[in-house]
Amino acid sequence: MKLNYKLYLLLLPFLFFLVSCDLEKDIEVELPYHEPQLVVECYLEPGKPLRATILESSAYFDDPQPPLVPDAEVFISHNGRRTKLSFKPFFDREARKLYTHQHAELVTGKPGDIYSIEVIDGKGRKATGFTTILPTVPIDTVEWKFNDNEKAYLLTTFQDDANSRNFYRYMVHRDSLNTDSDRDFITDDDLTNGKRTSYGSAYDYEKGDTLIITFFHIEKPYYDFLQSTSDAKNANGNPFSQPSKIKSTVQGGFGVFTNLAYDRKVVVIK
Repeated sequence: MKLNYKLYLLLLPFLFFLVSCDLEKDIEVELPYHEPQLVVECYLEPGKPLRATILESSAYFDDPQPPLVPDAEVFISHNGRRTKLSFKPFFDREARKLYTHQHAELVTGKPGDIYSIEVIDGKGRKATGFTTILPTVPIDTVEWKFNDNEKAYLLTTFQDDANSRNFYRYMVHRDSLNTDSDRDFITDDDLTNGKRTSYGSAYDYEKGDTLIITFFHIEKPYYDFLQSTSDAKNANGNPFSQPSKIKSTVQGGFGVFTNLAYDRKVVVIK
């Protein structure tokens, strides 16, 4: 028995080596073919010129390069007028955005007006979208209060309209809109319909801080788009999250076409 036991101990590493040789396998995964689609990004802002970004989607492992679509024709229609945007790529430093198409015509739509977009390229692809101009929901008050450590929290208050279902985006920037926002979230009025509502913050601010508060009144499709992009970011690299599909506001492609109705206040913490 002792000899057999010793022989077993001598052979054990060899047996482990033989078994471990089968633990690694090269697996080839065939990815489905990616059919490039038009990607549309266009925000209509009152008093601002018509601008849009038209790109082309690419596969996950494609080379990282701007997939421009120079032959894309972009048309924006409003009240029977159809305006063609020109392909003139430029980078807006203030907005920190790349635009590929533009026109000097200003956005003059009133609440309830409908704008539409149509994008056609040389490959016969077509993307369309609609947006209804929303009224601005004004910010009533912006307040702050200090704690014992001389740190202040921010409180932004507004009145929700009880006659409609509303969706909002709330952003706070420090010093400049060119910096990353301190706060950025979306919400609806399911629990606050018709109520005077306040959004608060932690004790994040100090005397002398300049804060830019922007309160957007947004459409339901744009709300869903923002929610889906947030879910996709949270799921990326997380093995416990379900993959999230982006909910576009355009048909025939990916992306968003909407209007930006917002109130903005700039305050200095004192």
